[in-house]
Amino acid sequence: MSKQPEALEESNAVPPVCGGRAGQVALESAYLDHAASSPLRPEAVRAMTEAFGLFGNASSVHAQGRAARRALEEARESVAERLGALPSEVVFTGGGTESDNLGIKGLYWARRSAGPGRDVVITSEAEHHAVLDVTDWLAKSQGAQVVRLPVDRTGRTSPDALAEALADWGERVALVSVMWANNEVGTVNPVEEFAELANAAGVPLHVDACQAVGQLPVGLAGSGAAALSVAAHKFGGPVGAGALVLSRAHDVVALQHGGGHERGLRSGTSDLVAIRGLAAALDAATEDLQCASARLAKLRDALVCGVFQLVPDALLNGAPTGAGRLPGNANFSFPGCEGDSLLMLLDAAGVACSTGSACTAGVASASHVLLAMGVEQDVARASLRFSLGWNSSQAEVDLALRALPDAIARARAARSAVAPV
Repeated sequence: MSKQPEALEESNAVPPVCGGRAGQVALESAYLDHAASSPLRPEAVRAMTEAFGLFGNASSVHAQGRAARRALEEARESVAERLGALPSEVVFTGGGTESDNLGIKGLYWARRSAGPGRDVVITSEAEHHAVLDVTDWLAKSQGAQVVRLPVDRTGRTSPDALAEALADWGERVALVSVMWANNEVGTVNPVEEFAELANAAGVPLHVDACQAVGQLPVGLAGSGAAALSVAAHKFGGPVGAGALVLSRAHDVVALQHGGGHERGLRSGTSDLVAIRGLAAALDAATEDLQCASARLAKLRDALVCGVFQLVPDALLNGAPTGAGRLPGNANFSFPGCEGDSLLMLLDAAGVACSTGSACTAGVASASHVLLAMGVEQDVARASLRFSLGWNSSQAEVDLALRALPDAIARARAARSAVAPV
């Protein structure tokens, strides 16, 4: 955790970057939960609307089927180009969770089949539950030995810790799975270093890249990873669409079987509408990535500085703002508050944010990510995540900053009223 009370300009305004909006128009609501799900981009809406007219089955040989097949393969080629892969390395799925399941279970089963002694899965303590729960299932149902690497106070996994684990477990290691960027605190991991270590040990590296795509340069070949998981709705595509970008150098066992679609790894008639939406959103998200990321970072920094001015005892969880953090992420702890209460008060004021991973929303427990970082229970329970995306504006940041002081005062008063004497 860190405090960064740098001075804001008097206006609290962030100028447009590369054509971004100054956001001077007053709003009644602010959506600052893009890490949970981002609104559909217009490009995705157009692509999906057009795809609704392609009613043929892409596996059929007639004209309508061939048209659907062309549209499917065009989307595959586009996704491959954007993610530094071959078209044959793109396996379309139903989302990030399915991609994580296919990548981890599929690689584990393939490696275990090739060498029964390979039963160790190395991951980190701060992974998304789509990774943690999969590895737990492998341990309980498949006899896997799961090794969870610690993270530092920023949520970063150390390459030294991975190197030590690889050396300790040697030939028993089936795979490594570490996220590109953390979904709660936005800390970016050194994926290329992980890949270098894993490849030197002859072990495939699976990377959950769901939060990184659209905010950071992400590529299969450039990273050295064996597999990347992608979720469309994190960068302005549709919910229910994803991909596992999988190197042809690695075997994977399928989760579901049937017609042999997607290299035989994901049988089932392709959801062409969702896939075209994913491809269009990815095109838009990566078209001018440097500019878009700079715009997000400007907005995020304005939010961070504003919070520290208004709430001097606020704590920024995760890496300092800069290259080690996603440009759209700001996760704070507000001592003396309950995160859930603060979340509801801000929601009533028109500000949408999160207490952490949306997949664990509603569970009255501290974030496992913050606890893994060494954050105290009461401080972890006082956390909120603000996450910006492709259509975020300065006006939304301003609205959040206007609403925050009153919400914090009321949340602290409510907690004091029920605190034991």
